[in-house]
Amino acid sequence: MNSMEELQKPFTDHQAKLARYGKALSHPVRVFILDFLLNNAAKCCYSGDMAEELPIARSTLSEHLSELKKAGLIQGEINPPYIKYCINRENWEEARSLLSGFFDR
Repeated sequence: MNSMEELQKPFTDHQAKLARYGKALSHPVRVFILDFLLNNAAKCCYSGDMAEELPIARSTLSEHLSELKKAGLIQGEINPPYIKYCINRENWEEARSLLSGFFDR
């Protein structure tokens, strides 16, 4: 990275990751989704399973799933016409570590 790019980016990659995970956790529906996946015995489920538990439109659920996937906290396995979602364990552990480190200071 050259010095001009460093001047334009006043934060570290570590801080950017922390913010990405924090943004993903910033809505109660997304926290519900993560809880649902973490507490599901199969550890993966279809969006339809979550839609039955949440009083929101499927399109809204899809937007929240997309945000969690973009943040890397969940991953989807496509079995047309369905998508099965589960926690992305590697990124989940990274987020847990980053958030713990941030709040433990």
